[in-house]
Amino acid sequence: MAIGNPFGNMFGKSPFKPIQDHMAKAHSCAKALIPFFEAARAGDWKLAGEKRKELAKLENEADKLKRNVRIHLPKNLFLPVPRTDLLDMLTMQDKIANAAKDVSGLMLGRKMQIPESMGDSLLGFIKESVATSEQALKAINELDELVETGFSGREVKLVEKLIKELDRLENVNDKTEIKIRAALFKLEKDLHAVDVMFLYKVIDGIGALADRAQKVGSRLQLLIAR
Repeated sequence: MAIGNPFGNMFGKSPFKPIQDHMAKAHSCAKALIPFFEAARAGDWKLAGEKRKELAKLENEADKLKRNVRIHLPKNLFLPVPRTDLLDMLTMQDKIANAAKDVSGLMLGRKMQIPESMGDSLLGFIKESVATSEQALKAINELDELVETGFSGREVKLVEKLIKELDRLENVNDKTEIKIRAALFKLEKDLHAVDVMFLYKVIDGIGALADRAQKVGSRLQLLIAR
């Protein structure tokens, strides 16, 4: 007779599924940044506003999931991994959603004009950040299996491989950010100083999204190490 997941039996309900659901919602926020940026780049601010509302709705849903996890995450001594580590990971996941919301809010609020020569590279930069978030989601979705296998064997190797790829994607994103900053630097003399300042803030925010996704993987790596 199958005994099922011993931790699931212990708690009645796995604490990991809500964390995985939250990461999926955070990633949805990241993905929503792509159609928003495309509308903003085209100067279609009505559509951009609609896309931003969709993104903000997703971010609000992520916040509700986060609060639910914090309230209901088991506090007893039998949790298979440190509760504080899970909460730290949850916080970093939430920052992915926040970064997407912040970038879209900044661009919409100022109706930012994207230099034509930078449009494609910025869109590519966003897609790289979203790919990093997607990779973090893949890794987090293995959390149940990690626990079931006692953080050992092939499952650990699989997750370590996913995290290694996550690190690689974030490194690629870093290099792209350097190139975009250099391209903007060359355009500074032709743009209004305030516009330049806020463009740098947008670049920072997009890069932060990928960085926070990578840090989700780092938190997962710590769980494996313990």
